[in-house]
Amino acid sequence: MKGSAAVPSGPLSLTLANALLGPVSRSRRTPDHAFDRLLDAAGRTEGDEQFVDGFRFLLRCWSGADHLTPVGWLSARGHVGRHLANRARIRRLLAEHPRIEQEPVERPVFVVGLPRTATTLTHSVLSLSADHRCPLLWELLTPDLELGAEERQKAIATARRLAGGIDLFAPRFRHIHALRPEGPEECTFALPHTVMPLTQAVIPEYLPWHETRDFEADYRYLKQIYQVLQYGRPRRRWVLKSPLHLENLDALRTVFPDATIVWTHRDPATAVASFCSLVEHGMAVNTRPLDLNWIGATWLQLLARSASRGLAARAAVPRESLVDVPYSWLGSDPAAGAPKLYAAVGARWTEADAARLPAVTARPKGTRVHSYDLARYGLTRADVDTAFADYNALRAEVDRA
Repeated sequence: MKGSAAVPSGPLSLTLANALLGPVSRSRRTPDHAFDRLLDAAGRTEGDEQFVDGFRFLLRCWSGADHLTPVGWLSARGHVGRHLANRARIRRLLAEHPRIEQEPVERPVFVVGLPRTATTLTHSVLSLSADHRCPLLWELLTPDLELGAEERQKAIATARRLAGGIDLFAPRFRHIHALRPEGPEECTFALPHTVMPLTQAVIPEYLPWHETRDFEADYRYLKQIYQVLQYGRPRRRWVLKSPLHLENLDALRTVFPDATIVWTHRDPATAVASFCSLVEHGMAVNTRPLDLNWIGATWLQLLARSASRGLAARAAVPRESLVDVPYSWLGSDPAAGAPKLYAAVGARWTEADAARLPAVTARPKGTRVHSYDLARYGLTRADVDTAFADYNALRAEVDRA
């Protein structure tokens, strides 16, 4: 890999896991066979060829990734297998309970914005309200109808294994984005196709396919997932979040036409540096050696494209359905910013919410301040300012408002 950087070999646990999984990684040579085994385990369904073919293509691309470790190949198979299993379950539930698709998902709130612009904090603050419903990590990993106590604990255990594996193999990752198995998480875990595989491996064939994809079907499936999670349970206003929604606002609004879009803003030079650091620490589990310049160049391009697509779609969003949240609202003074945020989305801010605010705005226990630097990824502020010139003009307007 050209320009590979000297990155520490990682914890001993990762070295041992790669050694033990070496024989398993031989299935990379026959990705279609590996995919068929995942599909059989998930349960084959008729009439879902487009969904299946998309993931078959992804696994083929992933199998050829440069410097993919055995753990990385296991992760790729786990990613694809989980989506196939969830799709089969959702389709089965819709067939067994046709009224699920009649569940109204009314006036949902979608928190969007570049990564590392306080989307997680904004989502967490909005999750405080008893009137709101945020998907939890374990629900996104295994979406289903109301489960009994034993099945629920199994689903939570699956989420704990994911979070525990990340802590074991990438112990510094939790300082950047801590995963809470029973806490609110982002739609990224439920959306079928996103750019997230590129945070784990160098997959150049996947990007052109992704860039030309029509994402409306993915958002219709996302809605079905939330209808399943709502069916037979008290209806509350959904509060959803993913930075990756920014590049697909048109598809999102086609499926959720009455959605309120909460767009968080921060200096892109800071956001890009922080996200490149997140990618580095996550990718180091799956790909070795790392090319830090590739991370910088690739994600500068992807994030700038996301911002441009978001700006293009923004013109069609009704003003009353769009809330701009500068970083200062929650990053500097959350006690003052949270009530403004609630008022902007048409929600009640209560004394009970205020009492719980410090718990969601505090740094997670056991984590340290995250440090990062553009130069580590071969980037300069001038590079970022040029790539985000149009977005910076909007951000300046938001800051002045």
